Amino acid sequence: MSIPVLTYHAVNVIKNTYAENDHLALAADLLTIGELGLNIIPLSKVVDWHLGLLDDGEVARSVAITFDDGSWFDFYDLDHPTCGMQRSMFNILRDHMASGRSNGQVHATSFVISSPQARESLDKTGLIGKGWWGDEWWREASSSGVMDVECHSWDHLHPELDRVAQENQIKGDFSQVKSFVDADIQFRQAGENIAGVLGGKSPTLFAYPYGSVSRYVVTEYLPEQQSAHNFLAAFTTEPRRVSKTGNKWLLPRYVFGRDWDTPGGLKNILTRF
Repeated sequence: MSIPVLTYHAVNVIKNTYAENDHLALAADLLTIGELGLNIIPLSKVVDWHLGLLDDGEVARSVAITFDDGSWFDFYDLDHPTCGMQRSMFNILRDHMASGRSNGQVHATSFVISSPQARESLDKTGLIGKGWWGDEWWREASSSGVMDVECHSWDHLHPELDRVAQENQIKGDFSQVKSFVDADIQFRQAGENIAGVLGGKSPTLFAYPYGSVSRYVVTEYLPEQQSAHNFLAAFTTEPRRVSKTGNKWLLPRYVFGRDWDTPGGLKNILTRF
């Protein structure tokens, strides 16, 4: 038995077509998931199952959904400068539940960039500088029953930032987090900041930026410092299903646009047991 985890990036709005708009893709994919008779479960339940805390029957015929980066596009409807009004990922989930086409509850996990300074800078360089990368929505989303807020690192080692939490200022490659100091910022400090915004609720799941990770993080920092960082599992972007075997610090996910860009492509993933 295995469970597919699907990943979207809400900032990916290029055109108003399925292949070039993660919002339109999500709305269509929710219909595909329903047509296949699959359940959408929280990512935390996938992890609990992987860790042996849930029986197979509790997660049978299920899929989990995640969003990366955590901009306002995850939660608020926004007027895109070239593509017009975009329904948020959160509201797309709620619309699907209200339509009666879902097999029960619909849920997703948003992996957010923790550093407010990084998000402010990325809002100016990667979006259009309207303050669309704030954390104002995290607590409401987290308490909604529809979306969990989890950690996508301190600063993503994003190449558009002037400085990043990497000792040699190597950007765009999270596998370069190889020291305790760098890892402690990217994991523990990031988690503590998110918990502060959420009113004390610490994130327990981590998604590696770019899907990449160093041997040091997987074999030393995460297992040895778990009491400090509080994470239970971490996700790459290796395109395969989560099973009960394998390392909890290297759980896989499929990414829209790379692993599928048509409804038929998603069907192939979801029916590949």
